[in-house]
Amino acid sequence: MKHDIEFAEALFHAPSIRSLRADLALALRAAAHHGLGEGVCNHFSLALPDEPDLFLLNPRGLMWHEVQADDIVLIDAQGNKLAGRHPVEPTAMFIHAAIHRIAGKTCVLHTHMPYATALTLTADRGLDTTLSQNAMRFHGRIALDHDYNGLALDHGEGERIARAMQGADIAFLGNHGVVVCGDRIDYAYDDLFFLERACQAQVLAQSTGRPLAPVAPGIAAKVAAQIQSERLQSELFFKALKRQLPELH
Repeated sequence: MKHDIEFAEALFHAPSIRSLRADLALALRAAAHHGLGEGVCNHFSLALPDEPDLFLLNPRGLMWHEVQADDIVLIDAQGNKLAGRHPVEPTAMFIHAAIHRIAGKTCVLHTHMPYATALTLTADRGLDTTLSQNAMRFHGRIALDHDYNGLALDHGEGERIARAMQGADIAFLGNHGVVVCGDRIDYAYDDLFFLERACQAQVLAQSTGRPLAPVAPGIAAKVAAQIQSERLQSELFFKALKRQLPELH
């Protein structure tokens, strides 16, 4: 769908969308604070309510720790910038647009965070969700993409990744990184943070050379259901991050 630039600009500056821009910028600053960023690479995107083919995205060339609400840009599903003061990396939406469109995800967080990425380099490709309690929250929610085809420089590769997710919230992309999705930015960021913590614990445990002690899959499923049924902790964590990493004016 082709959008009128004046309509997009007005929408971009609406108070409700300004609030979403602030939340997306906060998630980026928090990711930098927690060591999940990688230079000026990787992207977080958020589809607009009632306009699912329009997305908020971090701009090209900014470190995540410096991103504020006014730095976020608005783009369409083809990657055309509709509003915002910064340029957009041309390849930014090959992965994100496909996951929004094909997998139907509202919030898409793509990182090369170190411990999760380390697990994508193993033959298992991802996290064992029967080990730590943090890992159990992801039991039954993870897809593994074993096929690495180089940089995602075209729509075809983005669509392949989106289909490999098979509707899962989280994807480990072999030899690449991870994607964490959610219906809300606070829930998605909470998952991103605890995914890296779970991967860190697994890497450290494996580094001891001692046998690992997984729980029964039924216990892991129980823990996953318990955490998914009560996400107040996710909301409180994001509110705490707002206090810790406030927006600059």
